[in-house]
Amino acid sequence: MIITKEKLKKHIDDFPDEISIEEVIERLIFIEKLEERLQQSDKNETVDEDQLKSEIQQWFTLNG
Repeated sequence: MIITKEKLKKHIDDFPDEISIEEVIERLIFIEKLEERLQQSDKNETVDEDQLKSEIQQWFTLNG
């Protein structure tokens, strides 16, 4: 997953003034996941609510 420096800077500007390295890593992973999901949404690679409910019901039926 690629993110532009500009987008990354905007996210980093929202970080607190003091932050641990571990928290930076966690936030960067979250940003990566968020950007990935936004790209999927832009490409219409999402699951609609009815499909999601059906998949969840099937999972519970199989794993009951």
